[in-house]
Amino acid sequence: MDRDGTINEEVNYLSRPEDVRLIPGAARAIARLNAAGLAVVVISNQSGLARGYFDEADLAVVQARLNKLLGAEGARVDAYYFCPHHPDGVVEHYTLVCDCRKPAPGLIRQAAEEMGLALGGSFMIGDRLLDVACGRALGLAGIMVRTGHDDGPPRIALEEPDHVADDLAEAVEWILARLAEEDR
Repeated sequence: MDRDGTINEEVNYLSRPEDVRLIPGAARAIARLNAAGLAVVVISNQSGLARGYFDEADLAVVQARLNKLLGAEGARVDAYYFCPHHPDGVVEHYTLVCDCRKPAPGLIRQAAEEMGLALGGSFMIGDRLLDVACGRALGLAGIMVRTGHDDGPPRIALEEPDHVADDLAEAVEWILARLAEEDR
């Protein structure tokens, strides 16, 4: 799943732990995925690194704060994967076109390989159409939540979500119901 606008409130170029605020119901939703035995992996574009707005230490502190807030409600993220790149960056080693910046699916592919995850039957949840397109590129069902960016209606078939949910909690309900149907 995506991070900003999906798990925590959207803050452009989030770099301070005091600015991390969970979207209501997000921690409980993640805890439900944990309880169901599903891997919870965050896939996030963090071009603020390439743009020089913050550094990796800032990103680590934000991630630690997010983990603390989630953990306080019994939820955990199994792994975080971030793309630090942007072609218009100012930090030279991050200024490039890559295969990990969503909608490219490089980070999902990397997570699946490193964690031994099967992509078939997996889901991508995010607040933008590029999140849906990223998952779709590897055959994942795409779920768009309305808690972050408003991209408006889908523009092309590749980006059309399998489901649109008000928030992460509703997205998780849809996932768990779909998995229960498959088990029948």
